[in-house]
Amino acid sequence: MNKFLATCAFLVASPALATGLEVDISGEANGTVVIDLLEDVAPKHVEQITALAAEGAYDGVVFHRVIDGFMAQTGDVEFGRIGNDMSAAGRGGSSRPDLPAEFSDLNFDRGVVGMARSQNPNSANSQFFIMFDEGSFLNGQYTVVGKVTSGMDVVDQIKRGKGANGSVIGEPDQMKAVRVTD
Repeated sequence: MNKFLATCAFLVASPALATGLEVDISGEANGTVVIDLLEDVAPKHVEQITALAAEGAYDGVVFHRVIDGFMAQTGDVEFGRIGNDMSAAGRGGSSRPDLPAEFSDLNFDRGVVGMARSQNPNSANSQFFIMFDEGSFLNGQYTVVGKVTSGMDVVDQIKRGKGANGSVIGEPDQMKAVRVTD
């Protein structure tokens, strides 16, 4: 009985294996970015992101909106694939349903990964963004899904947008391959 209780106590006290993403970026930025996903903070969003990554849906998707000093946005698996007409990039999502907001008390600091959405807080789907710098005005308004733990130097090199609202003109950088990690 004591062994059973000790085993149960160990299992309860042990943290769950963290899920993450390895993102190979190419373009002006070249390298790998490692993102730890926060399953305990945004479980539905993490589930959707990892499912899309496992399917290969993010491979070849561009960073379509990049604002210096703010963030780099990607993840439009519908219209944001390299080689497509980029005029609609940023307007699409996946065939999966939009997600209800999973707001938290975590701050949008440098390296934090958040879910992009429309004005409707329950409209996040596949697009996400990585913060270049602090963005406290997003706190409690957008879902935090992760944090860059390696490769922020690569993120800093992503081609900046010079178009309206940070849209990238010409050849945008892309997520060449996205892998789910344990």
